Amino acid sequence: MASNDLPSSLHTEQLLELALQGGAQHAEIYQSRSLSRPVFFEANRLKQLESSQAEGVALRLWRDGRPGLAVAYGPVEPQALVDRAIAMTQLNEPEPVELTDGRTENYPDLGEAVPVEELVEMGKGAIAQIRDAYPEVLCTAELECEEETTRLLNSNGVDCYYTDTTLSCFLAAEWVRGEDFLNVADGQTERGTLDPDKVVQSILQRLNWAKENVSPPRRRVPILLTAKAADLLWDTVQTALNGRQVLEGASPWSDRLGDVVMSDPLTLSQQPDTGPYSCPFDDEGTPSQPLLLIREGRLQQFYCDRTTGRLLGTGTTGNGFRPGLGSYPTPGLVNLLIQPGKGSLCDLIKQLDDGLVVDQLLGGGAGISGEFSVNVELGYRVQKGQITGRVKDTMIAGNVYTVLKQLVALGDDADWNGPCYTPSLIVEGISTTGRN
Repeated sequence: MASNDLPSSLHTEQLLELALQGGAQHAEIYQSRSLSRPVFFEANRLKQLESSQAEGVALRLWRDGRPGLAVAYGPVEPQALVDRAIAMTQLNEPEPVELTDGRTENYPDLGEAVPVEELVEMGKGAIAQIRDAYPEVLCTAELECEEETTRLLNSNGVDCYYTDTTLSCFLAAEWVRGEDFLNVADGQTERGTLDPDKVVQSILQRLNWAKENVSPPRRRVPILLTAKAADLLWDTVQTALNGRQVLEGASPWSDRLGDVVMSDPLTLSQQPDTGPYSCPFDDEGTPSQPLLLIREGRLQQFYCDRTTGRLLGTGTTGNGFRPGLGSYPTPGLVNLLIQPGKGSLCDLIKQLDDGLVVDQLLGGGAGISGEFSVNVELGYRVQKGQITGRVKDTMIAGNVYTVLKQLVALGDDADWNGPCYTPSLIVEGISTTGRN
């Protein structure tokens, strides 16, 4: 895609020129556009087709060392946006200018769009497969093809952009048995092609495991966290590795570089050119790069944006991302990959003499403290290496940092859970409470 194919209503080059003419010594323009075509199914039937397009631009500039930020969505009058950004400089204190040095990069779209009609047929086929096996369940589904274009320009000569086309499929099956309500959900995000059958088989397997309700364990037992549930651990780890948290002294790992912080089979890295969430550069225009964060349990480095890297003395790692158009860049990971171990999910289950499989959770995560106490939305009792049924009214509690030092086994069934590629794993150190 050439730069002149980007939305002309945003007048990108004109904005940059007007900002400098208006008294700004430095300026940066962040521009985004998205086109989404989701397909919705509800109660086993096609419910809604949508097509939505959004575009926006953020102008960040420095005048006499003072920053100003202004944002607009859709068509915008360039001079009005520049005036708003310059007006904001009067309210802010001076700060160092954080701009990437000049370069021009155009990245090809690695994805491929799929027609809405094909998404509809995928959804119908997936729901039919589930209901052939379980006619009494009600299925919901959302399939989507989304195209996103990002462009960044600054007064140092940076002009980078890329377009990203992704496909996603989310399925959920609701099974009401008297007063017993069961919800099983799974999803997939890919580039180029979707495999709804993989999601269907996952849901059918879990419905089969949940045919009977059984009592939860009455004592502390090993816990198997599936790839879906493992975010309970990795969300906290990502926060602890955030350079901003280190700078503020909030991360428990702030002074632990080079130390062992988790079990030695665990190796964690950022791989920005892998999978459906890959990203060639961050929102400051710095090329993203592979990062070895934890190697065999030992802490190697933190990730930073330009400001955080400057204050820590490490420099940016290419991880400056905006939570929204109206936000300044802050440290964020592109992809977190946990190096898989050995054994499928079923192989891990066979290792448990008495244990609990946790597949879906209700409630928030642990946060930077690592402490968690959450409800198990979908979990299964394991006895003598076999799943005996679904557990209800069960909670698990523990501390992420403690649990990660008590790894029992790591599977090779890694899958994308958002931009986190994680296998299932068995851990100890988690307590369970439940009602018989």
